[in-house]
Amino acid sequence: MRQAEITRKTNETDITITVDLDTEGTIAIDTGIPFFDHMLESCARHGRFGLTVKAMGDLEIDCHHTIEDTAIVLGEALREALGEKRGIQRFAHMAVPMDEAIAVVTLDLGGRGYLVYDAAFSPNGFGKIPADIFEHFFYSLCIKAGITAHMKATGRNDHHICEALFKTFGVAFRMASEELPGRTDIPSTKGII
Repeated sequence: MRQAEITRKTNETDITITVDLDTEGTIAIDTGIPFFDHMLESCARHGRFGLTVKAMGDLEIDCHHTIEDTAIVLGEALREALGEKRGIQRFAHMAVPMDEAIAVVTLDLGGRGYLVYDAAFSPNGFGKIPADIFEHFFYSLCIKAGITAHMKATGRNDHHICEALFKTFGVAFRMASEELPGRTDIPSTKGII
């Protein structure tokens, strides 16, 4: 079973995340940031994996630490749940529209964290959430999970652009992490990921 539970406690945050890559199990997100909860739920729901997130952070300062540390813990949980990555597809490419917005995500679960990100948001952000935090979220997640991601999104509505990115990442991750029937090798010429 490809599951993991990771807890990280610092002076700024206390976060526990569980993932279950093989079932569309429980999705329960509570970060104290409703818009961010909605994005994480969209990612898991369309990625068809179980995800629970319980995060407490210093939101009285701002949302940065909570969002960044959630990315770190989620990345560690995904990496642990994937294990040796035997028999997985490894690569995936997906485009997902949301009304006028579209996001395109290409992933490699090859163990090397890297992010190329191109998404333009209005300077208004999402209430008290600055729009640039989501690039930092995906960067931190990719580094900790060992995922190379190329992400691009366009549109006119910031909510739609952001949600399309999270949905597309979820779908592409599901495709890349899919275990292929009859395949038990590690998908790398190195023999290790």
